[in-house]
Amino acid sequence: MAKTAVKTAAKTAAKPSSSKPAAKASGNKIEKISEEVLGKLQSLGIDQQLQAELEWCLGSYRADQNPSGLYLMAERALNLLNDEKNKKTKGVTTKLIGDLETVLKERP
Repeated sequence: MAKTAVKTAAKTAAKPSSSKPAAKASGNKIEKISEEVLGKLQSLGIDQQLQAELEWCLGSYRADQNPSGLYLMAERALNLLNDEKNKKTKGVTTKLIGDLETVLKERP
């Protein structure tokens, strides 16, 4: 018996349009990149103080949606990651640094 492709409702259903305000979308970008940076710092095992502060700022942002602390920690992380990249530390990618710079440039 030959198999036939069956379309399911889940595959054909249209995705709802996202009408989030620009500030909220910007906040989500800083949250996402901060989580990525924290994961990278943890995997490399560098700057435990920055890791702790970044974790705290992520929790604070989730509680009050005020990203000011995340932007400060992102600036510190950018400097640290650039230094590590110059040292040729394995795992520090140009993409991560570029994404971090982009989010900092879009800072409200």
